[in-house]
Amino acid sequence: MTVRNPDWTDLADALIAARRTSEPVDGARFEAALRSEADCYAVQTRVAEALGPVGAFKTARKPDQPQIIAPIFARDVHRSPASFGPGALRRIGVELEVGFLVIAPLPDPGVHAFAARTRDRVAAVAVLEIVDTRLADLDGAGRLLRLADNQLNGALVIGEPRADWHDLDLATVTAKLTLGDETVLNGPAFPPGGNAWETFLGFARMVATHCGGLRKGQVVITGSLNGLPFIDRPSSARGAIEALGRVEAVFPD
Repeated sequence: MTVRNPDWTDLADALIAARRTSEPVDGARFEAALRSEADCYAVQTRVAEALGPVGAFKTARKPDQPQIIAPIFARDVHRSPASFGPGALRRIGVELEVGFLVIAPLPDPGVHAFAARTRDRVAAVAVLEIVDTRLADLDGAGRLLRLADNQLNGALVIGEPRADWHDLDLATVTAKLTLGDETVLNGPAFPPGGNAWETFLGFARMVATHCGGLRKGQVVITGSLNGLPFIDRPSSARGAIEALGRVEAVFPD
């Protein structure tokens, strides 16, 4: 009997089941099913259709790599301060990031002066991304597997948005992040890709209708200011970005 090799639809269905049952996916079984970012985005779409709606997006720009995007489900988006009880997360990685809240529908990316027309339609906000995974072996997971798994998003915690952010320099920010009793960031920090606003614009130009497209009320996060530290319970995360405010989460036993 011939055994069919798994394809991206099998991975999508396994990720859907993992989110429903909390049983992790053996990513090694599906590594060969992903040939390109297009397969990863197809997986994201299938999972979102089953488990949506989408409440936010994450995006990242790295040198010599294409910009990537991933949805964050509405049920995983929380206002600060947020609490995540036992069983809510398998892994707890914490990233302090600059985010943008869409406060009015954005213009079409093809219009004249798209960036200028977009500025007044978003507010800037400090966010904590909580990193988690549905994959059994995170360390062994390749780039495409991570992207297919919504780029490892577990949850999002949003601070108080600031609408009058337009004069801020978002190429360098002053930030602080304390995890439990340890301060892991305190001082100048640099959004990945060089500038958080330019990263957002890149996302807005590429997202189109992916997972429903970018809509009013959604947040886009632009990459970690502090790397990716993982913590154990019980603990807390307290972040601040100068001029954007504070954001907090706790992880009790």
